[in-house]
Amino acid sequence: MFIDRVIVKVEAGTGGSGACSFRREKYYPMGGPDGGDGGRGGDIIVRGDSNLATLLDFTYRDSWIAERGEHGMGSNMTGRSGKDVILPVPPGTIVREKDTGEFICEVMGDGEEHIIAKGGRGGKGNAFFVTATQQAPRKWQPGEEGEARVLELELKLIADIGLVGQPNAGKSTLLSVISAARPKIANYPFTTLSPNLGVVPLSDHRTFVVADIPGIIEGAHEGKGLGLQFLRHIERTRVLAFLLSIESEDWQAELDQLRHEVREYSEELAQKPYCVVFTKCDLLGELFVPEISAPGAFGMYAVSAPGRLGLDVLLDAWWKRLLSLRKEEAAAAPPARVDIMLP
Repeated sequence: MFIDRVIVKVEAGTGGSGACSFRREKYYPMGGPDGGDGGRGGDIIVRGDSNLATLLDFTYRDSWIAERGEHGMGSNMTGRSGKDVILPVPPGTIVREKDTGEFICEVMGDGEEHIIAKGGRGGKGNAFFVTATQQAPRKWQPGEEGEARVLELELKLIADIGLVGQPNAGKSTLLSVISAARPKIANYPFTTLSPNLGVVPLSDHRTFVVADIPGIIEGAHEGKGLGLQFLRHIERTRVLAFLLSIESEDWQAELDQLRHEVREYSEELAQKPYCVVFTKCDLLGELFVPEISAPGAFGMYAVSAPGRLGLDVLLDAWWKRLLSLRKEEAAAAPPARVDIMLP
């Protein structure tokens, strides 16, 4: 089951209280205060895990409480800090406050960590309050409470190529042929009810990730059909591939409608590089590319996924475009800092 939005309750650990203690040992009649500090409460941390592709685990449990810190002790001993709680999430997860919608963090890479609820600080023991005029204080501090939050986790898939098209445009079939992914394929609309990711292998150990997005219909940006539920998953793709079935009655109108829905949802998304792919060309017995207007497209291709016709040309074009984008991103990135050690 694909789950891409969940609500969770988290509570960081409370800090331990400081101790009020005085040294009482033989030969030390005026030992003085020796109360130690309390330990820090545990944090709640989200960590990216590339082995995950959904937030399904959070539907089985929606509340986490971190361990509290131990109280301080005599002999100036500090209490043990509470253990942190690590919540593994798939890369592409955004964390927000549920009530206010305030952005907290975004997990983009495997192993990337962010603290979403900070543990309370431990209280000071009476040894901390010793001064020249107050040699035997009996003052100590309680530990601070940890942060308690109700958060919304939202997953936006990260892929290199996003397949966009109307229901039954052949997106799932194409993904199943060019990768090891096995999405559901059937001859009726909205077969795909959740996004699918597939890793496409090329020669020389080259790979890239393709996302099959559920069919987009007119009014999708307003929530019609599967609408906004899955449009957000193409926000993280680097290149869009608009798939048009060769058996469509009006290719131009279908392309214009798809691009309109994407533009209405996000102007930034509409500026991404895109190409047009005509599918199911086996129905004609040839790879036919109709003449339609696609301003700004870096290419127009015809394929037959079951017959594996035209796929090599399409995959090579995708790879070259991705390689070009990577070079542009590398050139735009700020230069790495180099520290020179002088003799």
